[in-house]
Amino acid sequence: MKNLIIIGAGGVGREVSLMIQQINELEPTWNMIGFIDDNVDNWGKVINGYSVIGGLDSLGFFSEDTYVVIAIANYKVKKRIVSKLNGKYKFATIVHPRVWIHDFMTLGEGSIVYEGVILTSNIEIGKHVIVSPKCGIGHDSVVKDYASLLWNVNVSGNDLIEEGVTMGSGSTVIQGKIIGQGAIIGAGAVVINDIEPYCTAVGVPAKVIKELQLTTN
Repeated sequence: MKNLIIIGAGGVGREVSLMIQQINELEPTWNMIGFIDDNVDNWGKVINGYSVIGGLDSLGFFSEDTYVVIAIANYKVKKRIVSKLNGKYKFATIVHPRVWIHDFMTLGEGSIVYEGVILTSNIEIGKHVIVSPKCGIGHDSVVKDYASLLWNVNVSGNDLIEEGVTMGSGSTVIQGKIIGQGAIIGAGAVVINDIEPYCTAVGVPAKVIKELQLTTN
């Protein structure tokens, strides 16, 4: 079994710890060591049966053979953590055992794919992507690094979801559209036009209500 530490002890981290247990029930794969979390109030706590070891600097106590997975949805935070780790650790890709990962798609390291996700043909999913329960991604779509698709997101065929996009629960993008880097799509929104980078878009149809800071630093 491979040693694994989950970075982030919040809701996503707890969900991932449950997925680890479900994976191990079918085939022992991961030796879950515990959580890493920079919130000092969590240090020393036991969450869902696993200890919060300390902050990100605590990784230095573990060998470079240890796998980590970043269970955090925030684009800027995820990218900052990856940069700080600077290739010192292996990133685990966590896929629920009931999800079919097939030969006609790619899935990048560090990504998390929950139960109930449907992935069709010729899909590209980048690194450190979160695909939450009951999402669907259609043919020839690309979801780039650090994107987060929350519950029940529908990505139609031939869409491009750029780096760091967050799609809120129940949102939909129709076929052949581009959602620009760092954009946020509100819960339940329906995207029928391309969305510019670093914007927040909400509603049916989705309309831009806010332009965000053009940086990930």
